[in-house]
Amino acid sequence: MGLCNEWTMLIGYARVSKVEGQDTTVQLQALKTAGAERIFEEHASGGRWDRPQLHRALDQLRLGDVFVVWKLDRLSRSLKDLLTIMEKIEASGAGFRSLTEAVDTTTPAGRMMMQMVGSFAEFERSMIRERTKAGLEAARRQGRVGGRRPKLTRQQQDAILEMVNQNEKSGSEAARLFNVHPSTISRLVAKHRQQKCLNSDLAPRNLNLPPLLL
Repeated sequence: MGLCNEWTMLIGYARVSKVEGQDTTVQLQALKTAGAERIFEEHASGGRWDRPQLHRALDQLRLGDVFVVWKLDRLSRSLKDLLTIMEKIEASGAGFRSLTEAVDTTTPAGRMMMQMVGSFAEFERSMIRERTKAGLEAARRQGRVGGRRPKLTRQQQDAILEMVNQNEKSGSEAARLFNVHPSTISRLVAKHRQQKCLNSDLAPRNLNLPPLLL
């Protein structure tokens, strides 16, 4: 390999899913042929982030090393996670190589390709944010509000406020009655009193001013 003098160590990572019923034999052979000196082997889903061997391999990377996989989907099946892993590799000063797709960030062409992939991923994320924002605005115009459904209906809130304000029930008793946490009742009562004070401050007052002279 022409880069052996420039790059310090090739660290390989092989993965198969437990449910696939496969083994890593083909991957291990390809990684060894490519010159990987240390190989971390894992049996876990590619959609999981908590993969101990993956993180051990990433922790081993030093400046000038190359992280090698047989195929990109062995590293991750999520583009978002794949780019996150790439950022960790780059932050350690190491390169990345995928043998099957011929992706090699130790070369200018490989770095440019990964930058393009990252740009497309960021564009996709921004489009999703825009669609979500547009959907929420459309829902508001139709009188629907996004987010979690309230724990208490409007009628339940009114009933709780009446019984607490009339001292018929304490906040904890109302919470048990409506099967919610006492803090939910506390927030409801505090919000109601705050709104009541605000309305009182904004209400017009009789200032007994003299009639306006025309």
